Formats: sequence, C-alpha cells, structure tokens
Amino acid sequence: MCGLCGEIRFDGRSADVSAVLRMSQSLARRGPDGEGVWAQGPVAFGHRRLSVIDLSPCGAQPMQDPDLGLTAVFNGCVYNYPQLREELIGHGYRFVGTSDTEVIVKGYHRWGLDVVDHLVGMFAVVVHERDSGRTVLMRDRLGVKPLYLAETPGRLRFASSLPALLAAGDVDTTIDPVALHHYLSWHAVVPAPRTVLQGVRKLPPATVRVVEADGSSREHRYWAPDHVRREEFAGFSERDWEDAVLERLRTSVRRRLVSDVPVGVLLSGGLDSSLITGLLAEEGQRDLATYSIGFESVGGREGDEFAYSDVIAERYATDHHRIRVTGDELVGALSDTVAAMAEPMVSHDVVAFYLLSQQVSQTIKVVQSGQGADEVFGGYHWYPPLAGLTPQQGVEAYARAFFDRDHAGMAQVLQPQWLTSTDVSREFVAEHFARPGADTAVDAALRLDTEVMLVDDPVKRVDNTTMAWGLEARVPFLDHELVELAAAVPPQMQLSEDGKGVLKRVGRRVIPREVIDRPKGYFPVPAITHLEGKVLGLVRDALTSEAARARGLFRPEHVDALVRDPNAELTPLRGNKLWQLGLLELWLQQHGID
Repeated sequence: MCGLCGEIRFDGRSADVSAVLRMSQSLARRGPDGEGVWAQGPVAFGHRRLSVIDLSPCGAQPMQDPDLGLTAVFNGCVYNYPQLREELIGHGYRFVGTSDTEVIVKGYHRWGLDVVDHLVGMFAVVVHERDSGRTVLMRDRLGVKPLYLAETPGRLRFASSLPALLAAGDVDTTIDPVALHHYLSWHAVVPAPRTVLQGVRKLPPATVRVVEADGSSREHRYWAPDHVRREEFAGFSERDWEDAVLERLRTSVRRRLVSDVPVGVLLSGGLDSSLITGLLAEEGQRDLATYSIGFESVGGREGDEFAYSDVIAERYATDHHRIRVTGDELVGALSDTVAAMAEPMVSHDVVAFYLLSQQVSQTIKVVQSGQGADEVFGGYHWYPPLAGLTPQQGVEAYARAFFDRDHAGMAQVLQPQWLTSTDVSREFVAEHFARPGADTAVDAALRLDTEVMLVDDPVKRVDNTTMAWGLEARVPFLDHELVELAAAVPPQMQLSEDGKGVLKRVGRRVIPREVIDRPKGYFPVPAITHLEGKVLGLVRDALTSEAARARGLFRPEHVDALVRDPNAELTPLRGNKLWQLGLLELWLQQHGID
C-alpha cells in the first residue's frame, strides 16, 4: 500500500522531475517508510512506500528490471502473489526479493496486458516498457485503489490522489458542470472518469489504459460481473447459496491475511465487520487487534455502538480498542479530514474513519474492514421499491429513493451558468440500467452501486482516510470472486430480512445473533448530520466567504435559507443539504482552488 505518481511526455522534452517530486511529497503520508524517483528521458515515476510485504530494500519502488526492460510503480496488495511467484519461477523467471511488486513486473513480462486477469487483490499499477516507449496503467476490478490523471497537450501526469496532481501545477481547476450535477445528485459521488475539476480525470475501475510513446492511447475494461441468473446455480436452495457465500467469504478473509506485519480489524459492531472478525477467529487468529470509535451525542442522536462491538470483542477475546472522540476533537480534525480527501466527500463517515485511522495507525499497519457488503448483498433501503420491476421501469424509482434532488431542484441551488441543459445524472442512471447483463431493476441497481457509488463513496472514503495515516485497509467483501457470486444470487434472496438476507443467514452460522437481529447500524457522527455550534460556524463561514462569492456556484438566497435553518433540509438518505454545499466549498478552499 503506497502512493505513486509520474509524468510522461510526448513533445520531445524530458519529463519534469521536479513536478514528480512535488507530487511525491504530497503523497508522503500514504507511504511513510520510503521514497523513490526514477527518470529516463520522457518518463519519470515517483513512489512513496508503506512496507507491508517484503520489508527489505528488495521491495523498494520504482522497481526496475533491466533484463526485462521494465520499470513499475504499484499501490495496493496482490493477495495471490505467492502462488503467482511459484508459477513464474516454473516459467524460468528469477526473483531477487519476495514482494508482490516484483511478481507484477515479471507477470507483466509473461502475460502482457492479460496480467490483470491473474491478479487477485487491490491495485493501481503503472508499467513502462523501455524498448517500445509504451506505458500501461491498470486499476483493480472494484476500484479499491485510485489512479488520477491530468492530461495536457504533449503530457500525461498520474497520481494516487487528485491533490498530488495539483501540487505538480498546471492543472485546469475549472469546475466541471456535469460533475457538479452528479455531486449534488448522488451525495458527492462523481462517476469515473470525471472529477469535479475539468482538468483531472480518474481511470475507471477494471480498466487498462495503454499509452504509446507518441501519446496515442487506448483503453479497455477487462472485468464486469453479470447480474443474471446463471445455469450453474439452477436448482440452488437457500442453504446452497448460504454455503457458497460462506465458503467464498472465508476464502476472501483468508486471502487478506497475506502480510509480513500483523493484520487487525475496524470493528463497527455491525454485521459486516463482526462477521470478518468471526471468520478471522475461525482462521486461528489469536489476540486479534480490533478497533471501534464513538462520538458525543448531538441533537438527541447517539454517537456510538460500543454495546455491539463489545459483544464481538468479548466473544472472540480480541485485543479491543475503544476510541471515543469529543466534540472539540471532531471540530479540530475537520480541516485535516477535508485536506485528506482526494475528492470532496459529504458522508459523515469520513471524519470517523480519519480519526479512527489516526489512532489505529499508532499500533498496527494493516486492517480488514467491512465496506462493500451493503452494495454487493443488497443492504440499502432503496432496493426493495425496485422489486418486480424491469431495469427500464426501475430508473424513476431508483432516482426518487436515492438522489438528493431532482433536476428542477438544481435550478434552486446553482447559479444559472453552472446548470446543465439536461438531467445528466438521471441520464447516466438510465443508460446504466439499460446495459445488458442485469435481469431486473434490483440487479441493475446493485450493479450500478457496486460499479459507481461503492467506488466513489465508501471505498474512496476508506482509502483516503486510512492512507492519510499510513494505514492499509483491506476489504474482503470486494473480493472479485465473491462479488461475481453475489451478482448471481436471486434478488428476492438478497432483499429478504429487510436486506442482505443471505449474508444475515450466513452471519448467524458464525457470530452472535444479537449483533445481526437489530436495526441496521453505521458509524454515526451526529455533529455533522445535525449542524450546530463550531461545525455550523465553519460551514457558514466557508459559504459566505469572499472566495465562495467570487466562485459563484450557489444562489445566495438558497445558501441564506439553509444557514437560517441548518437542519431543516435533509436528503432522502438523511444527509444534511447545508453540509453538502459547505463541504464542497471547504474542499475547494482547502486545496487552493480559486
């Protein structure tokens, strides 16, 4: 787990190493254990290392293999690297170390672009071929690891975060109106390849991009699970599905134990992280380090779920850490949390994960986390209204339950120059729902949320906040083979028991029932869902600042109305609409965007 960056020139000039160094410095917190820069003519790579596998200098990056003519930078973890290493040795390759990075380099030489089909894990990889001048960029199937791009005539830059590209300079920071529409519709989700800035894009998940020496490029998507009923599962009973999911989940959790340092768990007390803890205990993990966070109550809303995480910690005798955060600590961390965001994210969970990661990183380097289960196994409240509908019929129901505001509502929020002429967010959903490979509206929604919302909300949230403290987070529910299996589960089984029916039945076979048979929980951060005091003051000051007035994104009368009654307008997902606007402005100001 690390941070990577680089520049490729196509105009006959040498790569700007100073720009790469500025990007690398911006990424320093992602990789506190080492740094490296490599440059050769028009190409330069930078890397920040978090040592988790092969702690020796043999795992340092950028990694060069002069015999194969390859140089690579890599962020992530390949869980099946020991098996791939043995396979490559059988093909005659020699290894100098034991890192997964070296396996990727030699695997690329052996399999070319098809190397991605062999990798099980989370990864963003960039490989340069010395002899052809070609550079290849690759991102993992579920987009767990980020890869941002900034292209100008004659040049391509890439980095693990958007702010790193800003640090390099010469980025078009104009707001992208389409991305802004998505941000205000999907509670801050901006689907790849867009970002909120015109000059920065992101490589979509499960995508390989090939950039030739002359600057021409092509890309292809190499993986996409079909959300359809498959012949191989015809006749499966509920018990058969439970057995299959449990076995696949066991494999996923086991895979994510691959490490040369200890692995802990972020334990919220809900089904997902509790199930991971129980399965790790089955794997023989003793004195497993687990971590839970809680906040002060605000506006009558409780701020912790320690009662449930305690049940799991006691059941499995974990080395449990309760972390309680005061209101002052929360306010004090907001600025740093916003700075850690690669893109603006409104979920109250962001500050929770940031503060949790800060504490966890003091005692451990690697954790498993429960993100992805709701999207993969149908845990959200907007799926049941889609039951029985075709994908085409489901577009309206999905938008009504999920979107923060409709297209008409945009005109009440945005200044006229920032309005798109059509409802681009609804059009995006309609196009996605119409794609082949989804039998029902529920299937289409699960596919959309897995491919888009999951990637640019919970997954990005966890990557940004953990890596801000040099902490590697692994997400077993996003093992691609588990996702493929879940995509084939009949919708009625996914939606049973108020959602995640199959996973709940699996859970009862592993962990205490009282953790499962209760209202759905989450990391509650009341001070952000209910704005008052210092947090409200931060938001108000940002939205009424000279920078905000000069930017002119939002209608002043709309902002004034929200500030007068800051908790009156909530989104269908119970998000605070004032926080949504304020967070965007805070992020833009934090990163020096005029």
